[in-house]
Amino acid sequence: MQQRLAHWFLSLSRRTKAFILITFDVLFAVIALWSAFSLRLGEYYVPQGNVRYLFVVAPFVAVPIFIKMGLYRAIIRYIGGRAFWTIVQATTLYGIVFSALAFQAGIGMVPRTVPPLNWLIMLLLVSSSRFFARWWLSESYARFTANQGQRAACCKKNVVIYGAGSAGVQLASALAHGREFNPVAFIDDDPSLHRQKINNLRIYPLSSLDYLIERHHLTDVLLAIPSATRARRNEIIRLLEIYPVHVRSMPGMADIAEGRVTFDTLQEVDIADLLGRDPVEPDQTLLHANITDKVVMVTGAGGSIGSELCRQIISLKPTALVLYELSEFALYAIEKELLQLQEVKGGNRVEVVAVIGSVTNNNRIKKFCQGFRVQTIYHAAAYKHVPIMERNPCEAIANNVLGTLSAAQAAIEAEVETFVLISTDKAVRPTNTMGATKRFAELILQALSLDDRHDKTRFTMVRFGNVLGSSGSVIPLFREQIAKNGPVTVTDPRIIRYFMTIPEASQLVIQAGAMGRGGDVFVLDMGEPVRIMDLARRMIHLSGLTVKDEVNPNGDIEIELTGLRPGEKLYEELLIGDNVADTQHPRIMRAEEEVIVWEELQGMIARLEAAVQNHDVAEIREILQQGVSGYTPQCDICDWLWLRKG
Repeated sequence: MQQRLAHWFLSLSRRTKAFILITFDVLFAVIALWSAFSLRLGEYYVPQGNVRYLFVVAPFVAVPIFIKMGLYRAIIRYIGGRAFWTIVQATTLYGIVFSALAFQAGIGMVPRTVPPLNWLIMLLLVSSSRFFARWWLSESYARFTANQGQRAACCKKNVVIYGAGSAGVQLASALAHGREFNPVAFIDDDPSLHRQKINNLRIYPLSSLDYLIERHHLTDVLLAIPSATRARRNEIIRLLEIYPVHVRSMPGMADIAEGRVTFDTLQEVDIADLLGRDPVEPDQTLLHANITDKVVMVTGAGGSIGSELCRQIISLKPTALVLYELSEFALYAIEKELLQLQEVKGGNRVEVVAVIGSVTNNNRIKKFCQGFRVQTIYHAAAYKHVPIMERNPCEAIANNVLGTLSAAQAAIEAEVETFVLISTDKAVRPTNTMGATKRFAELILQALSLDDRHDKTRFTMVRFGNVLGSSGSVIPLFREQIAKNGPVTVTDPRIIRYFMTIPEASQLVIQAGAMGRGGDVFVLDMGEPVRIMDLARRMIHLSGLTVKDEVNPNGDIEIELTGLRPGEKLYEELLIGDNVADTQHPRIMRAEEEVIVWEELQGMIARLEAAVQNHDVAEIREILQQGVSGYTPQCDICDWLWLRKG
């Protein structure tokens, strides 16, 4: 009966619920005033004479104030401490207004202690009624939903929350009212909290996780430690890997604060946490130098690095941001995101200009640079997929080499102050076409920097390794394969890669670009390399699954070795030589490397243009080998000739 009554109340419209609350508050106003008189006089009070009008006036004073203060807009099931403070304010205002009316109206027989008693009793009645209703509705609703067949009960997973701080408590509260997870306990590292309870959930040490898994049939552990360093998060994740549970985490406080997600938005463990690498505090002078109050252009603005550069650039308040992108959808997506981001943050809006076009179109880039008086260009437009570029070398040359030359020449003609090329570790002693084209692009900018005729434009290159979550990255592929129950594909058990988060890489690119004097090649400190096989195993374990192999033939997901892809290296490098110097930033180094003078490079570029026009892939390989130091192609020339078939 109680459950049906609660369900009936919850099914009512907001207007009907508000009417019921108003009705009770009218009764409370009368009861509070009568109780105040009775307590003051020490007898069962019967209103006499003009005092009876006060009992009529009280509700007409209370209800409008309560409406104005929002007491009827709160959802009873979810009210908390903030709602109680609103009730205190509303009843206090009511008490003051009612007291003034009572004494100013000239009605006799109103003792001075009646108004304070009236306020106190009204506060007790209104607040206790709300919190009783919250308890009754929450309990009844929980029982009601639990009895709606077995579907709702079966779908709700028992979980523990790692972290009994404010974030963990808020997460538990949010999940308790959801339909997917049922928090049963907290885990925390602080011994002083063990055996304590928060919201009826007990706090345990990590050593009790086996017991909790067995008792509650746990499926997930939810990390609620947004303030912990990446190193600490990595340590905790390593400790949790041995348990048969799916490890998830709540989003960072920045995302919650900006309204992009809520406390109960759960996600897979951030791979950045597995690296255990904390970003270095940026140098604000370097961040603002090339951007604040300047017109900035980003080529490849819709790509992984380009789009993150745009997000960070717009927060540094340029005069205008020109988005230059070949993909129509990618351009639409990043323009829409940046406009929405500005609406959320408010303040002075940055002019965002979306331009669709190819970097090989020199005239188009030049016109927009001149028209908007662009002062800084971040050149992120490039083809980066190694196997695809291995089989499409002409397009790799056209976009990565000739496109960079086209954009650089447009920058020179438009007298752009700074041009920053986003390069890659695959440019170092490359074994593939993509890496060779990126090194050739570096050579072009280095040669242009040595030419005194181009001293108005400062060219800088920033070289780094893989970024987490980029298009074509192994991380999204592994997640997709795990979601499909495998197999997870790894090319070679020995393969290792350097990884960095896209935001950190973009932030370092901006700072490195500000340090360039002209022709500089900056190399980012990528930290420790990661073995891809180990990464695959960790991701499987953190999904609550086991690896199926010879040791564990009954495991959940198999890791399949597919062999190195065309042009792929086992190990990536960041430096061609050993001549490297530190900079003012601890994670940015300056490399001194071989340069080809412009007169000599011009002849190679002319040959490359002709080879692209003639689709002469053999000539392309020969020129790349001549110009790029250490280029040792992995694939036979015949692998390229499929383009000529038919």
